[in-house]
Amino acid sequence: MSSKQQCVKLNDGHFIPALGFGTYKPNEVPKSKSLEAACLALDAGYRHIDTAYVYHIEEEIGQAIQSKIKAGVVKREDLFITTKPGDNDFPVDEQRKLLLDTVDFCDTWEMLEKCKDAGLVKSIGVSNFNHKQLERLLNKPGLKYKPVCNQVECHLYLNQSKLLDYCKSKEIVLVAYGALGTQRYKEWVDQNSPVLLNDPVLCDVAKKNKRSPALIALRYLVQRGVVPLAQSFKENEMRENLQVFEFQLFPEDMKILDGLNKNFRYVPVMSLVHHPEYPFSEEY
Repeated sequence: MSSKQQCVKLNDGHFIPALGFGTYKPNEVPKSKSLEAACLALDAGYRHIDTAYVYHIEEEIGQAIQSKIKAGVVKREDLFITTKPGDNDFPVDEQRKLLLDTVDFCDTWEMLEKCKDAGLVKSIGVSNFNHKQLERLLNKPGLKYKPVCNQVECHLYLNQSKLLDYCKSKEIVLVAYGALGTQRYKEWVDQNSPVLLNDPVLCDVAKKNKRSPALIALRYLVQRGVVPLAQSFKENEMRENLQVFEFQLFPEDMKILDGLNKNFRYVPVMSLVHHPEYPFSEEY
């Protein structure tokens, strides 16, 4: 793994870089920008790349990865690639799009244990599971592999403290999307939502530590054992975010930041609120 990053050990023995690069793009952004951004991220030192079928840019991400492997910038074994297949898009199809021999982490469970046994994926986990859904999965008769991660929305306004404690008790790593309190998910987020990086308390802590609000928001998660996904199309922001491992927040700063929690979701997915498996009806 990249020397620029710390890594977190998963319950299957593999390691995940403690900061990931998110590849979601708004609809108005051309796919070429995703290709360009992924190339810049790999050049900057990111070795954990997070994508998904629903983003419709897996081919571009695959091209970026392959180009950097061929250029000698990275080795395949140093990369941790996360994807979330669609309902009918199992890992073999994901590999075809990503142009990879293996995919490290897929957030569906059906067939994934067999895929892991077959060497199609290295690690398997879930996304947007509440603790009751995780408990149901962990108690599944004949369960062969525990999920290594649970990828959920997590940031200063939704710090997921109870879910994080539960996941730690089960040796499941919490991965955070929307780690900077995003307005970027324009199709899913109310654009009148509060802008987390403008929060005056966060900005005061940032000023005290002589760091940007984004770096403080990321460091808060890392210091709690969460693996955040940071997304940007700007090279300077990508490189700045990697500085998250260069400092620590004082306990008093962490306590102040704990106080920002509002249990506020930027991505509540209200279109699924009546679904019997809607995960956000539970407290955590």
